[in-house]
Amino acid sequence: MVFGVIIGLLVLMLLVIVHELGHFLAARKSGIEVEEFAIGFAPRAIAWQKKNGKWRKIPKKDWEKSKKKGLIISLNWLPIGGFCRMKGESDASTEAGSFGKASLWGKTKTLFGGVVANLIAAMIILTVLAWTGMPHFVEGQFSVAGDVAVGGIGPVVVTEVIEGSPAEAVGLRKGDEIAGLKIAKCVVEDCYPEVKEEVEVMVREDVTSFNAKYSGELVELRYKSEGEELVALVRLNEAGSEYLLGVKMSQDGAPLRRSTWSAPIVGVATTVQLTGETLRGVGQLLWNLVSGLVMQVSFDSEVREAGTANLGQAGDSVSGPVGIIGYIFPAFASTGWTNLAFLAAIISISLACMNILPIPALDGGRWLLIMIFRLRKKKLTAEIEEKIVGRAFMILIGLIVIITVLDITRFFR
Repeated sequence: MVFGVIIGLLVLMLLVIVHELGHFLAARKSGIEVEEFAIGFAPRAIAWQKKNGKWRKIPKKDWEKSKKKGLIISLNWLPIGGFCRMKGESDASTEAGSFGKASLWGKTKTLFGGVVANLIAAMIILTVLAWTGMPHFVEGQFSVAGDVAVGGIGPVVVTEVIEGSPAEAVGLRKGDEIAGLKIAKCVVEDCYPEVKEEVEVMVREDVTSFNAKYSGELVELRYKSEGEELVALVRLNEAGSEYLLGVKMSQDGAPLRRSTWSAPIVGVATTVQLTGETLRGVGQLLWNLVSGLVMQVSFDSEVREAGTANLGQAGDSVSGPVGIIGYIFPAFASTGWTNLAFLAAIISISLACMNILPIPALDGGRWLLIMIFRLRKKKLTAEIEEKIVGRAFMILIGLIVIITVLDITRFFR
């Protein structure tokens, strides 16, 4: 538990620093002056500033007057992230070198620089994992068929054959192995079927995915029984049936898929795939939350119960910092560094996805606010921006408090 919490704190802080570094680099590229780049939050522990071409430690007594003398790099005592403070962060600022003075494209790059940085970090982590061994967490997880080897697992073993199933009809028995063999689609029922697709069975999902794709079709099943390799032609049940082949399977170990030349492709594609899954999850969360609240005002008790169930699903599907650090990371820490790295990539993607949401306190919301006033051809004054962002921030803090309470209650279930 302690080890998991420490690792969780470090990983979250590093990912937030990566996010802020994205803002920092984009701001500098857009001609926006950065006043301070900080690791951690106040109180400040130590700070540096460039003087005569060299970075020098700033004496504590000079911290205040050093603010106007260029970029400050600081290290703070609270290890819960970091920040990038820019000159004139209001859209209405007219000072030279301020955020408000930058072009619309410069503001866009700066606001979304953190999102891009988190996605790039995820791509790098997943590329390394694709080369060393990628965990298989998502059904249909991307891989390049011609450049993938699976290790760390045993064969897919049949643990149960359902009575009256297609599997029983062709003689498949408990203990038979179908790992590493081929399933091929057939169009004629003979010993030499025309092969339209072949799947090298590496994990259980290979069998279930193939069967779902070709439900109701005649397929060639290759398997091993008591050391003998056998072939059987079997007609899968139609889609919607209780089962397609009629077997239950097990597999020892956790599959790790390794790639060589395609590792960068797998890293990028998996990032895109997980980003899509995360956005779908956020959409489902918002739907459950909104629909659950609306259903609570119904006069029908059944509708209210369904709404309560939706709210329960919304609560169970989200975790805040307490849940991530106190529960998720300790759980993953016991499974090894590979799974921890995969979790770090997922959290980096989650940070990117959350920050593009149209909430004014977040990057995507601030950009949307600027665009709305641009389209209306009205000036977004510092007072209006501060009021909108401030209220949105308070709502966000409220949500974080609620999520934190839910996280804490999970520990006592």
